[in-house]
Amino acid sequence: MRFAAYAHRHRTGLAVVDDAGVLFPVPGVRSLTDVLASGGGLPALLDAGAAALDAPPGPHVSEVRLLPPLRPASVRDFVTFEEHVEGVRRSVEGTGGVPEQWYAAPTFYFTNPHAILGPGEDVPVPPGSAALDFELEVGAVIGREGRDLTPEQARDHIVGYTVFNDWSARDLQSAEMKVGLGPCKGKDTATSLGPCLVTADELEPHRDADGFLRLALTAEINGENVGEDLLSHMSWTFEEMTAYASRGTRVVPGDVLGSGTCGNGGCLAELWGRRGEQSPPPLKPGDTVALTVAGIGTLTNTVVAGVEPVPLPAGRRRGRERP
Repeated sequence: MRFAAYAHRHRTGLAVVDDAGVLFPVPGVRSLTDVLASGGGLPALLDAGAAALDAPPGPHVSEVRLLPPLRPASVRDFVTFEEHVEGVRRSVEGTGGVPEQWYAAPTFYFTNPHAILGPGEDVPVPPGSAALDFELEVGAVIGREGRDLTPEQARDHIVGYTVFNDWSARDLQSAEMKVGLGPCKGKDTATSLGPCLVTADELEPHRDADGFLRLALTAEINGENVGEDLLSHMSWTFEEMTAYASRGTRVVPGDVLGSGTCGNGGCLAELWGRRGEQSPPPLKPGDTVALTVAGIGTLTNTVVAGVEPVPLPAGRRRGRERP
């Protein structure tokens, strides 16, 4: 099933979307977060969808404003594509190759769950940035709480998937990574999710023998193709990522786990690293980015001008006298 969150006539709701784009509102439910809060996982979500399909249809998707599929409890963004690591290290860090430590575990960072945007929403240029980039990813959504999961157990905790765009201010990111912590403001302004959540069972036919989802990924800027890859080029499965995320802590309903950016043009920084120049150029106001994941949908956003940064002083260089 496909679930979409939407606004229509000053009301918001959650609906199942059929193949013709007709919305079937889920009775008594206003958001995906409400359904996931039960902790019932995929069976509870499918039951909610079945109830929607038994009710009268609502408006067509063209008549509503789509919202982010959910408001995440947290967002862990992983980095699971070797080709992306190679290209971005050349572009952002000035080095090449993949660190051996990268292969030891599926690394992630926490990004801002309060900066989630939906399909069609404008994305402001982060304050102080002149090198805005997109990142083509897939997000797995957790539907049941778990701790110290095995990958086999983790499969029952993933309810579905959505397209994930990790907007990145590469100039800010490059500067703050020199401190040895981050990324921080380089990733803090916007993350886009949408256009819908596709339940995990829908994508099972695309799973290969190694447990990866073989889905085609495509990135376009202003209608021009700039990148394409396969989701199955990840070095860890979503189940393995979920197990690692739960190690020594909890994953909870509404958590989102990003796949990390795909290779072969899944972001501009990778192309910059490969070509030795900013070609294509950084995103600017008026640019429209469309990210497509086969079996899930197309997530489209347009860049707009941001605000000027509020001035702050440089850090004080303090003395070392002691009391």
